[in-house]
Amino acid sequence: MTMSRPIIFLPLVLAAALALGAAAPAAPQEAKSLTQQSDELYAQRGDLEKAKEALAKLQEALIAKEDPYGVYWRLARVQYWIGDHTPNKSEKKRIFEMGIYHGKKAVAAGPDKAEGHFWLGVCYGVYGEAKGVLKSLALVKPIKEAMRRVLEIDPAYDRGGADRVLGRVYHEVPGFAGGSEKTSLQHLLKAVEYGPRVGLNLLYLADTYISLDEVEKARQTLETILTMEPEPDLLPETEEERVQARDKLSRKPFKTK
Repeated sequence: MTMSRPIIFLPLVLAAALALGAAAPAAPQEAKSLTQQSDELYAQRGDLEKAKEALAKLQEALIAKEDPYGVYWRLARVQYWIGDHTPNKSEKKRIFEMGIYHGKKAVAAGPDKAEGHFWLGVCYGVYGEAKGVLKSLALVKPIKEAMRRVLEIDPAYDRGGADRVLGRVYHEVPGFAGGSEKTSLQHLLKAVEYGPRVGLNLLYLADTYISLDEVEKARQTLETILTMEPEPDLLPETEEERVQARDKLSRKPFKTK
């Protein structure tokens, strides 16, 4: 009788040990890279402080010698966002200049990849807007060249981003410098094919329709921004673009007497 207790007890000990092993926490996953951490912060860019934290993570990633191309084009992207939300004009231009610098570094590190060319061209564009169109006509050629390369590499990048930028350039630039509303329209219609729920595609398209005296098409385009389902990764942009669409609809040529 007394010898039977260890025989019964041993399986219980083994079972308890196995249960404890099953309940033990899994081994910790590999730590996220600084670039990955910056992406997570950038996803929260609706809070400008999060975008600035993403910038800081990317600066750390440069020091840590993480993938240079991936870091450089992300720096240009986040500097575009921060600069676009910076009220002070001098500071805005300084940030965009840094975006141009990092965009060039990205292109040098990955000449056959779309992201570097795209964000370099975008930073050229917003820097030109900050300076004033007539003071920035020299930037038109490098913007077009950057977007031409994007179209060669990946025309769908950023949901028609290259056509979006080109459409805006042809709209903004005076005719004597190569501007053309018809060419703008062609590019923007193509951009909308790639990104039908990208508010900026639609805002730019509406402006070009207005310039072509296609007011009803412009109205329908702006109303689409207000009713469409936003792209999940573009919620901060869509929120701002809806404000802009409402503002445009409250003004000429849409304002009713």
